[in-house]
Amino acid sequence: MERIVVGMSGASGAILGIRLLEVLSNSDFEVHLVISGSAKRTIELETDWKVKDVEAMAAQVHDFNDIGSSISSGSFRTRGMVVIPCSIKTLSAIAHSFNTNLLIRAADVCLKERRRLVVVPREAPLHQGHLEIMQRVFASGGVILPPFMTFYHRPQCLNDMINHLVGKVLDSFDIDNNLFKRWGEKTPA
Repeated sequence: MERIVVGMSGASGAILGIRLLEVLSNSDFEVHLVISGSAKRTIELETDWKVKDVEAMAAQVHDFNDIGSSISSGSFRTRGMVVIPCSIKTLSAIAHSFNTNLLIRAADVCLKERRRLVVVPREAPLHQGHLEIMQRVFASGGVILPPFMTFYHRPQCLNDMINHLVGKVLDSFDIDNNLFKRWGEKTPA
C-alpha cells in the first residue's frame, strides 16, 4: 500500500483538510497525519468535528513534536505530502527549512527527496513577504495550491467548492477522483 502524508496547520480552512482525509480514508493509500495544536483548535472552532474523529481517518497519527517519527526520514517512502490548510507561519518555516516540529520536517523531507509537496496556504490579502516564501517553496520543488474559488463547474453549495479544491489537490498527486466537474464534462466522471 502506498503512503501519503497529510499535515494540518492552524490556518483557517480546517474543513479542507478534513474533506481530504475523508476521501483518502476511502482510498488505497495509507494516510499518515500530523496536526498542529493550532490546527486542533481551529477544527474545534470552525467545524462540528471532534479532533479524535479527524484523527481516526488516518492509518497513523504522528505526534507534532516527535521529530524522530518515521515521516521525518527520507528512507520512509511516501508518494508525498500535502499541508492543508497551511498557515503562513508554517509556510515560512518550510521555505526556510526551519525544522522545529514534525510537520515542517516531513515537508522538508519531501523537498529534499524530490517528492511531491503540495501546500494550501490560507491567507488574504498577500503581501510581498508571503509571495516571496511561496516563491521559495515553489523554487524548491513544492506546489502552491491556494484555495481559490472557481465557478466554471457551477458550484451549488460550499461543499462543491471544497470538493473542487480537494480534487485539485488529489490531481497534484495523480490520484484519480471524480470530486468535481472537469472542463468540458457535462457531469463528474
